[in-house]
Amino acid sequence: MNAVTIVIGSICILLIAYRLYGTFMAAKVLKLDDSKPTPAHELEDGKDYVPTNKWVTFGHHFAAIAAAGPLVGPILAAQFGYLPGLLWLLIGAVIGGAVHDMVVLFASMRQDGKSLSEIAKKELGPVAGFCAGLAMLFIITITMAGLSLVVLSALERNPWGTFAVGITIPIAMAVGLYHKKTGNLKVATIVGFGLIMVAIIWGPNIQGTAFGDFLTLEKSTIALALPIYAFFAAALPVWLLLAPRDYLSTFMKIGVFAALIIGVFYVNPAVQFPALTEFINGGGPIIAGPVWPFVSITIACGAISGFHAFVGSGTTPKMINRWSDIKGVAFGAMLVECLVAIMALIAAVSLMPGDYFAINSTPEKYATLGMETVYLDKLSEEIGMDLEGRTGGAVTLAVGMTYIFTEIPIFEKMASYFYQFVILFEAVFILTAIDSGTRVARYLIQDFGGTFFKPLKRTDSLWANIFASALACFLWGYLLYSGDISSVWALFGVSNQLMASIGLIIGATIVLKIADKRWYILTCLIPLSYLYVTVNVAGYWMVKNVYWNSDNPGFSFLNGTLSVIMLILGFIILVTSIRKWIELWKIPQKKLVELAEKGAV
Repeated sequence: MNAVTIVIGSICILLIAYRLYGTFMAAKVLKLDDSKPTPAHELEDGKDYVPTNKWVTFGHHFAAIAAAGPLVGPILAAQFGYLPGLLWLLIGAVIGGAVHDMVVLFASMRQDGKSLSEIAKKELGPVAGFCAGLAMLFIITITMAGLSLVVLSALERNPWGTFAVGITIPIAMAVGLYHKKTGNLKVATIVGFGLIMVAIIWGPNIQGTAFGDFLTLEKSTIALALPIYAFFAAALPVWLLLAPRDYLSTFMKIGVFAALIIGVFYVNPAVQFPALTEFINGGGPIIAGPVWPFVSITIACGAISGFHAFVGSGTTPKMINRWSDIKGVAFGAMLVECLVAIMALIAAVSLMPGDYFAINSTPEKYATLGMETVYLDKLSEEIGMDLEGRTGGAVTLAVGMTYIFTEIPIFEKMASYFYQFVILFEAVFILTAIDSGTRVARYLIQDFGGTFFKPLKRTDSLWANIFASALACFLWGYLLYSGDISSVWALFGVSNQLMASIGLIIGATIVLKIADKRWYILTCLIPLSYLYVTVNVAGYWMVKNVYWNSDNPGFSFLNGTLSVIMLILGFIILVTSIRKWIELWKIPQKKLVELAEKGAV
């Protein structure tokens, strides 16, 4: 098996799925009608509701949903072999993720771009709405911890990488200030991206200096620094840091993966991993559980992700110009993200298994595997740093991509630069998600807390914003500081997929109301059934064997409690929705569609 075969086959499957299944969802299931105005037109205000070109909206939506998940999840799931991850990505993205993103965006647009908790309240009742809002707060908090954990191993004792990542903060702020003052986006973009490249090239000079020693940080220090950074990112005006960082990262997202696809076609690396490894039944050094349910928990973004619901019921529904644009923006962006995840998987399985497990396992665990490294010592020497025991997936992706790029003759002496650029690329991906996610968590805290203490609800209040931002950072910062990748990433996966289940529940309710044929509800019920069972089995397994098992290194009463609470919330929402479906099923379908068009149900 070689990488080009996987890439060509995957692209063909995704294109056929977009053309056939995407069109079926748009034309038959959701009945998208361009004769009706979208919320962007009906509520146009020049700020939030703005009719936008579909390609621009696609770019915004893709940049928002494609954070660290499609990069890291497939890397970690490579423990099971290349086949489980590849199958889940392709099947999950087409049948699950693309449908989920499409129906959530459609549902939000039907309610004038409201959030998923508001939609749940409208479609399923106040109990489901409250549970959905509370679940969203839990999920966004855990998501921030899971994504941040990826950065720790990448920047641990890596002054070059720490400098390159850290310098992007003042560069982004300078870009934001310059653009706000002059309005010249072109110059700001060229200068900002140019300064980032200069930082990477100049980075080796700090090693061995006092400044380099200052930036040689341990994991615990980085785990404290990230929430502090996020606090300022959430509290500062969005145009000063959040927007310019997101903007600059988009160029890196598109450029790096376009280059990787070209590199794979040029080099055509062999897949060094077997289709299935010995760890499919559990006991792996990276993921303790068996291939099912954990391949579908470890790989969330790229296949199906509840995090997308925050975007699909946030900014995107307020930008859609025509109803038919939903297909390209939601269904299309999900399939593109699937391709990104497949490329990350290829980067991992192109490494020798011994090298892969040496990077992704602690030295103690690796010693028990009976494996030998092959190229790792050479790669460590070329890159200029020790690569063993750098768990979390980020380093593995950087090493895999570096290995592919340096097989091209003109780049064979540039391993260290490619490695640090990919580390920067991943870190900027993650930090932009932390920026946005912490701000979303702040809004949720203010919304929930404001129910009991009204002044907290005021988003124009400085002290309320500061308090909510600090609380959000403390919550996910504690999980980050006290966890490890195997426990927190599984917690993130369970919570994220539970959020996707909630999105599919709401989607199924909408489809039942508007579809001409009742069996169309299966487009949501089939992925929902699989995902809901998978989430609950994985959650139970983690609580029993890890979180509430005092003999396990991942023992955490807090993580176990959070898991139980989330699963209970998901169960309440499901029971509420089933009662609603039974109620709607009693109405003849033709009459139900007529009532839905009038807004009577």
